[in-house]
Amino acid sequence: MNKQEFIKVLADKTGLKQADVTKLVNAYGDTVMEALKNGDDVRLLGFGRFCVSERNARTGRNPHTGETINIPASRLPRFTPSNSFKDLLNTK
Repeated sequence: MNKQEFIKVLADKTGLKQADVTKLVNAYGDTVMEALKNGDDVRLLGFGRFCVSERNARTGRNPHTGETINIPASRLPRFTPSNSFKDLLNTK
């Protein structure tokens, strides 16, 4: 499901206009990214938690040349689903 399909499904489920749902989805994404950038977690009860994971700098190897390279430290977004979300995916 892409973003436009997601927006259409939400509009159908809520009865809101697609333009309003688009604004909401965009604001949601912006808010989550801004919170993570500021070092905050975003926890949605029954859905999951968005957080930032820190990766240390490390040494790697270029697979084409075999040359050793330095990989800088980085911050990555992570999502951890709630137990109820995981249970939903594992029920038959």
